[in-house]
Amino acid sequence: MATEQDKTTPAVSVEAPAAPAVAPAETPVDKPAEQTAEQTAEKPDEKPAEKPAEASEPAPAPVETPVIKLNARLADIIATASHSEMWGVQLSNIEHVPTKVVLQKFLRANNDDVAAAEKQLISALEWRKKMQPGSLVTETFDKNKFNDLGFITVHKDEAGKETIITWNVYGAVKDNKVTFGNVEEFIKWRAAIMELSVQKLNLAAVTEPIPEGGEDPYQMIQVHDYMSVSFFRMDPAVKAASKETIAVFSMAYPELLAHKYFVNVPVIMGWMFGAMKLFLAPATLRKFHPMSSGTTLATELKSIVSSLPKEYGGQGPTVKEGVTVSLADVEEKPADKPAEENKPAETQPAEEAKPVEETTLVDRTKPTEEAKPAEESTPVEETKPATEEVKTETKSA
Repeated sequence: MATEQDKTTPAVSVEAPAAPAVAPAETPVDKPAEQTAEQTAEKPDEKPAEKPAEASEPAPAPVETPVIKLNARLADIIATASHSEMWGVQLSNIEHVPTKVVLQKFLRANNDDVAAAEKQLISALEWRKKMQPGSLVTETFDKNKFNDLGFITVHKDEAGKETIITWNVYGAVKDNKVTFGNVEEFIKWRAAIMELSVQKLNLAAVTEPIPEGGEDPYQMIQVHDYMSVSFFRMDPAVKAASKETIAVFSMAYPELLAHKYFVNVPVIMGWMFGAMKLFLAPATLRKFHPMSSGTTLATELKSIVSSLPKEYGGQGPTVKEGVTVSLADVEEKPADKPAEENKPAETQPAEEAKPVEETTLVDRTKPTEEAKPAEESTPVEETKPATEEVKTETKSA
């Protein structure tokens, strides 16, 4: 028995080490399974680490819109023009909404051409620096030249939306040469009227930019009244002033007009406006509205008929009750008199020289005529009448 136990004991001892031999073989098989389970468990934790990488991809590739490009040039634009004020807005950057609105308007005026918008913005800033149009609204203009020619009215519809209208009543011009003769003075007056309208827009206080591709909410309406104005014989002074006005205002006030109405225009001019369709861009033509009658304006501006001036088909007060610039009688003649008085002072010596020449001729001729009596009788006393006659003729001359 002892021998059997001895035999069995070693048998057990042989199997015992076999078990550990199997265990090591199983454990390597289980460990990879555990590792893969751990790896799969760790993968969800690794994905969030990849998301920041995905989020960072759009950051370096933002689309540079025209307004962003123009904004990048704004500091140089202001430095070049040495002026930073536009329509009451101190330009800074597009984080400042009023600044962004100004840049949007210049871009819209140039079909989003950044280079063209930059060039126009520089020109407009330089013009404002030179002209100082904001201060023109406080100046007093000649009543004889600009009385009843320009007004600004503000109207509200039922929803409370404001409509600003600038009125240019050219039919009230009494003398073309007086009103339009001094082009620089006329431009200043027109700029003062325009600046009053711009002040009503209050662009410095806007809080929302112009919607991309949407309607511009920061615009006004302009009305040109041509009652009794002749279009057949254009006065050269009117032509020169009109040409300069168009050039200056298209440069300095882009995209401020929503619509432009030409009222009391002769029928023949209506045909001419129709012909303009062949030359003007559709976007520009949509803003032009020629009308043969002023009262027709009420049919175009139905939402504000209740406050529209009665002479234009509305129910409101006359346009002459609108806001305008300060006007006073200005006497120009006293300023011209000193110049006129100087002219005679300069010519008097030349006029006085003529009598001197005539006197010399008399002196030369008289002695020759009186020389004969002097030879016959040489009295010294007879020379006195001769000199007295010369003096008398000199005085009469």
